Amino acid sequence: MEFGHILYQPGKVARIIFNRPNQLNAQGYQLLDEVDRAFQAAAADNACGAIVLSGSGRAFSAGHDLGTPEDVEYCHQHGLAEPTTMDFRKKVADMYEYYVQKTLAWRNCPKPTIAMVHGYCIYGGWMLAAAMDVLFAAEDALFLPGMVEYFSAPWDLGPKKAKEILLEHRFVPAAEALACGFVNRLFPADQLEAETLAYAERVADNYLTAPAWTGTIKSTLNHMQDAMGFTNEIQAAYNSFCLMLALGGYTGATPEQGGFARTKIARQNLDRSRPWLARQGFCQDGGFDTSGGQ
Repeated sequence: MEFGHILYQPGKVARIIFNRPNQLNAQGYQLLDEVDRAFQAAAADNACGAIVLSGSGRAFSAGHDLGTPEDVEYCHQHGLAEPTTMDFRKKVADMYEYYVQKTLAWRNCPKPTIAMVHGYCIYGGWMLAAAMDVLFAAEDALFLPGMVEYFSAPWDLGPKKAKEILLEHRFVPAAEALACGFVNRLFPADQLEAETLAYAERVADNYLTAPAWTGTIKSTLNHMQDAMGFTNEIQAAYNSFCLMLALGGYTGATPEQGGFARTKIARQNLDRSRPWLARQGFCQDGGFDTSGGQ
């Protein structure tokens, strides 16, 4: 099985690694197709007991690919709507398949899944991390939720906290994400991989010892969320997202302000929140790295 935008390492703990470090692991349709193939391969592998999702280079993922030449070419070759297409009906259908249906399928993967997040986790990066069962992060990771196609932020953070962050539009330091319950465990950046893989080994051993038992735990917990409306609300929010997109009212930000994800604005608002975050213990000595990114 060949891949161009990810690395897939099968095994007791299968690894799916975004591998576009020069683009901060921006997610084009090719990358998402390859992620989907890798999840299907791991799910069908009887020797696999857990799946770890991560990114190469200095970021987990800076979000959606907004039109790199290689992604435009992939769209052209596979009959997918290009980022600048005027065929909105086609664009809506493709985005629903890739950003809603596939993400829900990864959420419902029968094997336990673990996101290992370092660096930036922006918009589309948040979506994929959120779809995993467990999320471990480096202490210096920065998260940026948004009104995106798979709008899980209210479930990930709670309604009040989601409103606080989304209305202001700012990055979320890893320690704050931990306090919200979005992140399960934090580790120093140089220990993240070892600690995540050690945990994944224990999970895989448990799954392979009792796959029906462990799989039932996961499916029952997902069903509990669905009984509260999770999947229905994800689908309804997608319709709202598409309406906002069609009306052209989703952002007035310039490229200098960070474009679609408004990352420079989010960094500025993070800096402005620095005193409060420091008082809560969400940033060491009131500081964090906000350089780089989209």
